[in-house]
Amino acid sequence: MIIARSPLRITLGGGGTDLPSYYRDHTGFLIAAAIDKYVYVTAMRPFVPGIFLKYSQLEHVQSADEVQHPIIREAIRMLEFRTPQMEITTLADIPSGTGLGSSGSFTTALIKALYAHRRRTILPSDLARLACDIEIDRLNEPVGKQDQYIAAYGGITCFQFNPDETVSAEPLAISFDTVADLEDNLLLFFTGFSRSAGSILKDQKSRSQHGDDEMIRNLHYVKELAYRSQQALIGGRVAEFGALLHEHWEHKKRRSGGMSNPQIDEWYDLGMQNGAAGGKLVGAGGGGFLMFYAADRNRLRHAMSRAGLEEVRFRFDFEGTKILLS
Repeated sequence: MIIARSPLRITLGGGGTDLPSYYRDHTGFLIAAAIDKYVYVTAMRPFVPGIFLKYSQLEHVQSADEVQHPIIREAIRMLEFRTPQMEITTLADIPSGTGLGSSGSFTTALIKALYAHRRRTILPSDLARLACDIEIDRLNEPVGKQDQYIAAYGGITCFQFNPDETVSAEPLAISFDTVADLEDNLLLFFTGFSRSAGSILKDQKSRSQHGDDEMIRNLHYVKELAYRSQQALIGGRVAEFGALLHEHWEHKKRRSGGMSNPQIDEWYDLGMQNGAAGGKLVGAGGGGFLMFYAADRNRLRHAMSRAGLEEVRFRFDFEGTKILLS
Protein backbone atom coordinates (compact mmCIF):
# COMPACT_ATOMS: atom_id res chain seq x y z
CA MET A 1 0.00 0.00 0.00
CA ILE A 2 1.12 3.54 -0.84
CA ILE A 3 0.00 6.44 1.37
CA ALA A 4 0.67 9.98 0.13
CA ARG A 5 0.00 13.15 2.12
CA SER A 6 -0.34 16.70 0.81
CA PRO A 7 -0.82 19.86 2.92
CA LEU A 8 -3.57 22.43 2.63
CA ARG A 9 -2.60 26.10 2.47
CA ILE A 10 -3.30 29.67 3.41
CA THR A 11 -2.40 32.68 1.25
CA LEU A 12 -0.45 35.50 2.88
CA GLY A 13 -0.55 37.91 -0.07
CA GLY A 14 -1.04 38.19 -3.82
CA GLY A 15 -3.88 35.70 -4.24
CA GLY A 16 -5.50 35.91 -7.68
CA THR A 17 -2.33 36.85 -9.57
CA ASP A 18 -1.59 33.13 -10.07
CA LEU A 19 -4.40 32.73 -12.62
CA PRO A 20 -3.22 32.27 -16.23
CA SER A 21 -5.56 35.04 -17.33
CA TYR A 22 -3.39 37.45 -15.32
CA TYR A 23 0.17 36.12 -15.17
CA ARG A 24 0.43 35.36 -18.90
CA ASP A 25 0.35 39.09 -19.55
CA HIS A 26 1.53 40.66 -16.29
CA THR A 27 3.51 38.08 -14.23
CA GLY A 28 2.02 36.93 -10.93
CA PHE A 29 3.50 36.97 -7.45
CA LEU A 30 2.18 35.64 -4.18
CA ILE A 31 3.17 34.27 -0.79
CA ALA A 32 1.56 31.02 0.35
CA ALA A 33 2.04 28.87 3.43
CA ALA A 34 1.39 25.14 3.78
CA ILE A 35 -0.34 24.11 7.01
CA ASP A 36 -0.54 20.88 8.97
CA LYS A 37 -3.99 19.96 7.68
CA TYR A 38 -3.80 17.34 4.98
CA VAL A 39 -5.33 15.43 2.10
CA TYR A 40 -4.39 11.74 2.01
CA VAL A 41 -4.43 9.38 -0.97
CA THR A 42 -3.83 5.65 -0.72
CA ALA A 43 -3.06 3.46 -3.73
CA MET A 44 -2.77 -0.31 -3.81
CA ARG A 45 -3.15 -3.22 -6.19
CA PRO A 46 -6.30 -5.23 -5.46
CA PHE A 47 -6.61 -8.98 -6.08
CA VAL A 48 -9.16 -8.58 -8.87
CA PRO A 49 -8.98 -6.53 -12.11
CA GLY A 50 -10.44 -3.06 -12.41
CA ILE A 51 -10.26 0.39 -10.89
CA PHE A 52 -11.76 0.75 -7.41
CA LEU A 53 -12.27 4.30 -6.13
CA LYS A 54 -13.37 5.37 -2.66
CA TYR A 55 -13.98 9.09 -2.08
CA SER A 56 -17.33 10.76 -1.40
CA GLN A 57 -18.63 8.17 -3.85
CA LEU A 58 -17.70 4.60 -4.74
CA GLU A 59 -16.65 3.55 -8.22
CA HIS A 60 -15.70 0.19 -9.72
CA VAL A 61 -14.91 0.41 -13.43
CA GLN A 62 -12.73 -1.46 -15.90
CA SER A 63 -10.99 1.41 -17.71
CA ALA A 64 -9.85 4.97 -17.14
CA ASP A 65 -12.40 6.29 -19.64
CA GLU A 66 -15.21 5.05 -17.38
CA VAL A 67 -13.96 6.88 -14.26
CA GLN A 68 -16.38 9.62 -13.20
CA HIS A 69 -13.97 11.53 -10.93
CA PRO A 70 -12.35 13.94 -13.41
CA ILE A 71 -8.99 14.42 -11.67
CA ILE A 72 -8.47 10.70 -11.05
CA ARG A 73 -9.49 9.90 -14.64
CA GLU A 74 -7.02 12.39 -16.12
CA ALA A 75 -4.20 11.32 -13.79
CA ILE A 76 -4.58 7.68 -14.85
CA ARG A 77 -4.69 8.71 -18.50
CA MET A 78 -1.66 10.96 -18.10
CA LEU A 79 0.42 8.17 -16.57
CA GLU A 80 -0.81 5.74 -19.27
CA PHE A 81 -1.89 2.83 -17.10
CA ARG A 82 -2.68 0.49 -19.99
CA THR A 83 -4.10 -2.36 -17.89
CA PRO A 84 -5.07 -0.60 -14.68
CA GLN A 85 -5.62 -2.74 -11.63
CA MET A 86 -5.69 -0.43 -8.64
CA GLU A 87 -7.63 0.79 -5.66
CA ILE A 88 -7.50 4.49 -4.74
CA THR A 89 -8.92 5.93 -1.53
CA THR A 90 -8.98 9.58 -0.46
CA LEU A 91 -9.36 11.20 2.96
CA ALA A 92 -9.04 14.80 4.16
CA ASP A 93 -8.68 16.60 7.49
CA ILE A 94 -10.93 19.43 6.26
CA PRO A 95 -13.70 19.21 3.63
CA SER A 96 -13.42 20.69 0.16
CA GLY A 97 -14.93 24.06 -0.72
CA THR A 98 -13.49 25.82 2.33
CA GLY A 99 -10.81 27.94 0.61
CA LEU A 100 -7.71 26.01 1.71
CA GLY A 101 -6.75 24.66 -1.71
CA SER A 102 -7.98 21.09 -1.25
CA SER A 103 -8.28 20.37 -4.97
CA GLY A 104 -4.63 21.19 -5.64
CA SER A 105 -3.59 19.22 -2.56
CA PHE A 106 -5.59 16.22 -3.69
CA THR A 107 -4.13 16.32 -7.19
CA THR A 108 -0.53 16.49 -5.98
CA ALA A 109 -1.10 13.69 -3.45
CA LEU A 110 -2.72 11.53 -6.15
CA ILE A 111 0.13 11.99 -8.63
CA LYS A 112 2.72 11.36 -5.89
CA ALA A 113 0.93 8.15 -4.89
CA LEU A 114 0.66 6.92 -8.49
CA TYR A 115 4.33 7.64 -9.11
CA ALA A 116 5.27 5.71 -5.97
CA HIS A 117 2.94 2.90 -7.07
CA ARG A 118 5.14 2.63 -10.17
CA ARG A 119 8.33 2.91 -8.07
CA ARG A 120 9.17 6.30 -9.53
CA THR A 121 10.21 9.54 -7.84
CA ILE A 122 9.20 13.06 -8.84
CA LEU A 123 10.57 16.49 -7.96
CA PRO A 124 8.26 19.10 -6.36
CA SER A 125 8.52 21.35 -9.44
CA ASP A 126 7.47 18.53 -11.77
CA LEU A 127 4.76 17.36 -9.38
CA ALA A 128 3.20 20.84 -9.26
CA ARG A 129 3.53 21.24 -13.05
CA LEU A 130 1.72 17.96 -13.74
CA ALA A 131 -1.02 18.81 -11.23
CA CYS A 132 -1.55 22.16 -12.99
CA ASP A 133 -1.63 20.39 -16.34
CA ILE A 134 -4.49 18.19 -15.13
CA GLU A 135 -6.60 20.90 -13.51
CA ILE A 136 -5.94 23.88 -15.77
CA ASP A 137 -5.06 22.45 -19.19
CA ARG A 138 -6.87 19.10 -19.35
CA LEU A 139 -9.97 19.94 -17.28
CA ASN A 140 -10.03 23.67 -18.09
CA GLU A 141 -10.83 24.64 -14.51
CA PRO A 142 -10.68 28.44 -13.93
CA VAL A 143 -8.16 28.07 -11.12
CA GLY A 144 -4.66 29.36 -10.46
CA LYS A 145 -1.39 27.59 -9.80
CA GLN A 146 -0.68 28.44 -6.18
CA ASP A 147 -2.52 25.47 -4.63
CA GLN A 148 -0.59 22.85 -6.56
CA TYR A 149 2.77 24.57 -6.05
CA ILE A 150 2.51 25.24 -2.32
CA ALA A 151 1.21 21.72 -1.73
CA ALA A 152 4.18 20.26 -3.60
CA TYR A 153 6.82 22.49 -1.98
CA GLY A 154 5.45 23.12 1.51
CA GLY A 155 6.83 25.81 3.80
CA ILE A 156 6.19 29.55 3.59
CA THR A 157 7.09 30.22 -0.01
CA CYS A 158 7.16 33.08 -2.52
CA PHE A 159 6.09 32.14 -6.03
CA GLN A 160 6.53 34.12 -9.23
CA PHE A 161 4.33 32.98 -12.12
CA ASN A 162 5.90 33.95 -15.43
CA PRO A 163 4.23 34.56 -18.82
CA ASP A 164 6.23 31.66 -20.34
CA GLU A 165 4.53 29.27 -17.84
CA THR A 166 7.67 28.82 -15.72
CA VAL A 167 7.33 29.25 -11.97
CA SER A 168 10.02 30.50 -9.59
CA ALA A 169 9.81 29.30 -5.98
CA GLU A 170 11.80 30.76 -3.10
CA PRO A 171 11.33 30.26 0.66
CA LEU A 172 10.31 33.43 2.46
CA ALA A 173 13.44 34.50 4.34
CA ILE A 174 11.96 35.17 7.76
CA SER A 175 13.33 34.52 11.23
CA PHE A 176 12.28 31.70 13.56
CA ASP A 177 10.71 34.33 15.81
CA THR A 178 8.53 35.59 12.95
CA VAL A 179 7.46 32.04 12.06
CA ALA A 180 6.49 31.45 15.70
CA ASP A 181 4.64 34.78 15.82
CA LEU A 182 2.62 33.89 12.72
CA GLU A 183 1.78 30.44 14.07
CA ASP A 184 0.60 31.97 17.35
CA ASN A 185 -1.33 34.92 15.96
CA LEU A 186 -2.76 33.83 12.60
CA LEU A 187 -6.15 32.39 13.52
CA LEU A 188 -8.59 30.50 11.27
CA PHE A 189 -12.35 30.47 11.88
CA PHE A 190 -14.79 28.42 9.82
CA THR A 191 -17.73 30.47 8.53
CA GLY A 192 -19.92 27.43 7.91
CA PHE A 193 -20.23 28.34 4.23
CA SER A 194 -18.75 25.94 1.68
CA ARG A 195 -18.56 26.90 -1.98
CA SER A 196 -16.92 26.07 -5.27
CA ALA A 197 -14.11 28.45 -6.18
CA GLY A 198 -14.90 27.97 -9.87
CA SER A 199 -17.89 30.33 -10.08
CA ILE A 200 -16.01 33.25 -8.51
CA LEU A 201 -12.75 32.61 -10.36
CA LYS A 202 -14.57 32.19 -13.67
CA ASP A 203 -15.69 35.82 -13.48
CA GLN A 204 -12.15 36.98 -12.70
CA LYS A 205 -10.77 34.88 -15.55
CA SER A 206 -13.27 36.26 -18.05
CA ARG A 207 -12.75 39.89 -17.05
CA SER A 208 -8.95 39.54 -17.03
CA GLN A 209 -8.91 37.86 -20.45
CA HIS A 210 -11.02 40.69 -21.88
CA GLY A 211 -8.72 43.33 -20.45
CA ASP A 212 -11.17 44.73 -17.90
CA ASP A 213 -9.26 47.78 -16.61
CA GLU A 214 -10.79 47.68 -13.13
CA MET A 215 -9.91 43.99 -12.63
CA ILE A 216 -6.36 44.41 -13.95
CA ARG A 217 -5.74 47.46 -11.73
CA ASN A 218 -7.10 45.54 -8.74
CA LEU A 219 -4.76 42.59 -9.36
CA HIS A 220 -1.79 44.91 -9.95
CA TYR A 221 -2.45 46.48 -6.56
CA VAL A 222 -2.88 43.10 -4.85
CA LYS A 223 0.47 42.00 -6.31
CA GLU A 224 2.08 45.15 -4.94
CA LEU A 225 0.56 44.35 -1.53
CA ALA A 226 2.20 40.92 -1.72
CA TYR A 227 5.62 42.51 -2.28
CA ARG A 228 5.00 44.86 0.65
CA SER A 229 3.92 41.91 2.81
CA GLN A 230 7.10 40.07 1.82
CA GLN A 231 9.27 42.95 2.99
CA ALA A 232 7.28 43.44 6.19
CA LEU A 233 7.65 39.79 7.15
CA ILE A 234 11.34 39.64 6.23
CA GLY A 235 11.83 42.67 8.46
CA GLY A 236 9.85 41.09 11.30
CA ARG A 237 7.19 43.81 11.13
CA VAL A 238 4.25 41.52 11.82
CA ALA A 239 1.86 44.30 12.89
CA GLU A 240 2.42 45.95 9.51
CA PHE A 241 1.69 42.61 7.85
CA GLY A 242 -1.61 42.43 9.74
CA ALA A 243 -2.62 45.86 8.45
CA LEU A 244 -1.72 44.76 4.90
CA LEU A 245 -4.05 41.76 5.27
CA HIS A 246 -6.91 44.16 5.93
CA GLU A 247 -5.97 46.30 2.93
CA HIS A 248 -5.80 43.13 0.81
CA TRP A 249 -9.30 42.10 1.91
CA GLU A 250 -10.76 45.50 1.06
CA HIS A 251 -9.42 45.20 -2.50
CA LYS A 252 -10.30 41.53 -2.83
CA LYS A 253 -13.98 42.24 -2.09
CA ARG A 254 -14.13 44.63 -5.05
CA ARG A 255 -13.33 41.89 -7.59
CA SER A 256 -16.70 40.17 -7.39
CA GLY A 257 -20.08 40.64 -5.79
CA GLY A 258 -19.90 37.04 -4.58
CA MET A 259 -16.66 37.54 -2.71
CA SER A 260 -18.43 38.25 0.58
CA ASN A 261 -21.93 38.55 2.03
CA PRO A 262 -23.55 40.51 4.88
CA GLN A 263 -22.99 37.74 7.41
CA ILE A 264 -19.29 37.40 6.58
CA ASP A 265 -18.90 41.19 6.68
CA GLU A 266 -20.53 41.21 10.13
CA TRP A 267 -18.15 38.53 11.43
CA TYR A 268 -15.17 40.32 9.92
CA ASP A 269 -16.14 43.61 11.56
CA LEU A 270 -16.64 41.78 14.85
CA GLY A 271 -13.12 40.39 14.60
CA MET A 272 -11.64 43.80 13.80
CA GLN A 273 -13.39 45.26 16.86
CA ASN A 274 -12.13 42.47 19.12
CA GLY A 275 -8.40 42.08 18.81
CA ALA A 276 -7.71 41.55 15.09
CA ALA A 277 -5.16 43.75 13.34
CA GLY A 278 -6.33 42.58 9.91
CA GLY A 279 -7.73 39.61 8.09
CA LYS A 280 -9.46 38.20 5.04
CA LEU A 281 -11.34 35.23 3.68
CA VAL A 282 -8.89 32.55 2.60
CA GLY A 283 -9.26 31.32 -0.98
CA ALA A 284 -11.45 32.58 -3.79
CA GLY A 285 -14.06 34.04 -1.42
CA GLY A 286 -17.74 33.48 -0.76
CA GLY A 287 -17.21 31.23 2.26
CA GLY A 288 -14.74 28.92 3.88
CA PHE A 289 -12.37 30.29 6.52
CA LEU A 290 -11.88 33.77 7.92
CA MET A 291 -8.22 34.32 8.74
CA PHE A 292 -7.16 37.07 11.13
CA TYR A 293 -3.80 38.29 12.33
CA ALA A 294 -4.49 38.92 16.02
CA ALA A 295 -3.09 41.71 18.13
CA ASP A 296 -5.04 40.18 21.06
CA ARG A 297 -5.69 36.53 20.21
CA ASN A 298 -7.57 35.63 23.42
CA ARG A 299 -10.04 38.45 22.99
CA LEU A 300 -10.49 37.54 19.31
CA ARG A 301 -11.04 33.86 20.10
CA HIS A 302 -13.69 34.66 22.69
CA ALA A 303 -15.54 37.02 20.33
CA MET A 304 -15.57 34.52 17.47
CA SER A 305 -16.63 31.70 19.78
CA ARG A 306 -19.55 33.75 21.08
CA ALA A 307 -20.56 34.38 17.45
CA GLY A 308 -20.63 30.61 16.84
CA LEU A 309 -17.51 30.29 14.66
CA GLU A 310 -15.28 27.28 15.23
CA GLU A 311 -11.53 27.84 15.24
CA VAL A 312 -9.18 25.44 13.48
CA ARG A 313 -5.72 25.67 15.02
CA PHE A 314 -2.70 24.93 12.84
CA ARG A 315 1.04 24.98 12.47
CA PHE A 316 3.01 25.34 9.24
CA ASP A 317 4.07 22.32 7.21
CA PHE A 318 7.63 22.37 5.85
CA GLU A 319 7.61 18.99 4.09
CA GLY A 320 5.16 19.43 1.23
CA THR A 321 3.65 16.46 -0.56
CA LYS A 322 5.31 13.28 0.66
CA ILE A 323 4.98 9.51 0.81
CA LEU A 324 4.13 8.29 4.32
CA LEU A 325 4.14 4.58 3.54
CA SER A 326 5.30 2.53 0.59
